[in-house]
Amino acid sequence: MQPERLALQKTFSDPSLTGPKLAEAARLLRARAYQEAHALCLAVLKEAPGTAQAYYLLGQLALDHGNTGKAEELFAAAARLDPAHAGALAQQARCLLALSRRSDAVTAIRAAAALGPQDAYTCDTIGVVMSRAGLHGEALPFYAAATEAEPGNANYQYNHAAALQFAGDLARARDAYRSCAAADPGDTRGLPSLVQITRQTAEDNHIAALEAMFARHAQEADAALRIGHALAKAHEDLKQPEEALAWLSRAKAGKRRLIRHDPERDKALFAAAGALAEALPVSPAPAGDGAVFICGMPRTGTTLVDRILTSHSAVTPAGELSDFALCLKRQAKTPSNLVLDPETLAAAGSLDLSVLGAAYLDSVRTSLGLAGMFTDKMPLNILLAPVILAALPGARVICLRRHPADTVLSNYRQMFATSFSYYNYAYTLEDTARYYAGFDRLVRRYEEVLPPGRFTVVHYEQVVTAQEAETRRLLAFCGLPFEAGCLAFHENAAPVATASSAQVREPLYTSALGRWRRYQAGLKPALDILEAEGCLTRGERGPG
Repeated sequence: MQPERLALQKTFSDPSLTGPKLAEAARLLRARAYQEAHALCLAVLKEAPGTAQAYYLLGQLALDHGNTGKAEELFAAAARLDPAHAGALAQQARCLLALSRRSDAVTAIRAAAALGPQDAYTCDTIGVVMSRAGLHGEALPFYAAATEAEPGNANYQYNHAAALQFAGDLARARDAYRSCAAADPGDTRGLPSLVQITRQTAEDNHIAALEAMFARHAQEADAALRIGHALAKAHEDLKQPEEALAWLSRAKAGKRRLIRHDPERDKALFAAAGALAEALPVSPAPAGDGAVFICGMPRTGTTLVDRILTSHSAVTPAGELSDFALCLKRQAKTPSNLVLDPETLAAAGSLDLSVLGAAYLDSVRTSLGLAGMFTDKMPLNILLAPVILAALPGARVICLRRHPADTVLSNYRQMFATSFSYYNYAYTLEDTARYYAGFDRLVRRYEEVLPPGRFTVVHYEQVVTAQEAETRRLLAFCGLPFEAGCLAFHENAAPVATASSAQVREPLYTSALGRWRRYQAGLKPALDILEAEGCLTRGERGPG
């Protein structure tokens, strides 16, 4: 009989007999002797069917084999048998989040946290789940507890460092990244991450160490990506744009070969989104207060605008949420394993959008405990703008735009999460330029079709050069009175879990405007495409 089918009932057994077997099963599991560990857990359950720890270990085994659904069932069984098993609850929450059940994951992780676990693995897991669920402030103490319990664990140090960076505590984040690198010199995250948040100078830089690290890991696509991006950033700090672009190309080469990005898929997504703008009925004025969706291409000011708006007393940040796309996918029931695809967008035209809107609001408000107006700053929601406005009568959509060449450069410079396929265009300058051209056509169509009371475009250049005027316009669009605190957005202490986590803690600066001109020679392949697509004129481009 399979263990997950056994009756979950407490039975009396001699712990002196089952305890050593479970300890040995745990050792075997760590050694990846899976068959032996599995057999030992089954032997324990045959003797004592109500042994929670046996279910927990079987859950870990299923998780190691990528069977997240089965692992969640086993961890749930362990937690039912032993409600004080914080580790089982934490791992169940981890699985629930991977299964896109965030509300359930938040319930489980808060139950685990309330038990006050002491072991590093469980504390780190609680931190990771909370971070991924958007509960960044609640996550920090658990990351700290994990590093205190096991200071020599590089993974725990890295997670703590990233959380500190999101919280704006850059000094402690640097220390934790250094601890990560010291704990495991072979770890390719600590030193590259330290460089990303530390200005490199001719007198004080890590270029030699990073080059040596790159040489050791050049054949590992993800590691090479991290190290090469850090080297590009170091050369940018030293005002060496040609070297920076060269390292970006080297960094991305291995991963680019693995992903085999198809620009036609991007084109199909833009076409499906454009068709929805024509097909769906959108009321011209918002029905009261609602969610404000801040979207566009990444690295164009979405985090900046989010910080400006959420510095207002009436607005709460919800972070970058995938909830709307997930709710649409569940309702559409399209067969692909992608949340966003042309078939799912096309299906939106035949759905009950009021049900979709209610499901989204319930998902966000239940898991994050939000009330009143909030922002959702997932950039990819630009593809869903017509559906969002039709499904949520109180919603508004703000789309960020930035100079075409600066947008292409900033996306190419950014190291996106390698597991997130929607940004796979950013592995070549040419694909990034093609993606921008599709985005440009889509947004221009939105501006023609969607009501200006619900959809507006904001230009990054205007925000940084006419801060107060643009801030007032944004607030008016959201139906909010002006508050001077929105001009001091950099004093907002809320965590920022994006690549802009350091920049938005500083007052506005204009040094990023026209950055592409410093890289113009190396950007020629992208500039040629932007010009051919009508996104950039020869006059704007200038010589070269």
